[in-house]
Amino acid sequence: MSFHLAACAEMLRQDKPILWRAARLQEMGFGVGLWNWPAWDLDALEKTGATFTIMNGYLEGRLADTEGAERLLRSAREAAQIGKQLGVQRLNLHGAGLGDQGLPIQQLVHVAPGMWLRARDTLHRICDLAEAEGVIFTLENLDLREHPGWPFKSTADVLSPSTARACASILTFITPRSARAT
Repeated sequence: MSFHLAACAEMLRQDKPILWRAARLQEMGFGVGLWNWPAWDLDALEKTGATFTIMNGYLEGRLADTEGAERLLRSAREAAQIGKQLGVQRLNLHGAGLGDQGLPIQQLVHVAPGMWLRARDTLHRICDLAEAEGVIFTLENLDLREHPGWPFKSTADVLSPSTARACASILTFITPRSARAT
């Protein structure tokens, strides 16, 4: 799989409308990433002709506990439908939902061993969903400097035997800054 160089339309030129940003990124040859897709007019975004390479693959929930996993799976199912509408190449997952300023909604200091097993089981269920929907999810770690209290905070966490490559429909996605943060 090749990767199209992309930029998150929500982070650039925030003084301009999202439709302008998506169209401009497309004109410049970049793919377009989206985080907060429920905030946007999806039909209008689709009409920009932009190549949407990645978007948030869920809106709520957590990988590592039963209640959070059920919410994550419901949300991921919705994201898969939106992703297919926009032709999104990858749907991104994290260990838990992010709130204001990128902080985890439920902060954790330590991840208990049982949580890794639940995360693995949840990822297997995400695999089933991805295969049924014909989409690809990525699992991304986020560094502790910008996201304190994050359960999957390092490259080692994401690539651990409990989480890594649960199926062909989940790719590990490591951000460069996160790859340096251990």
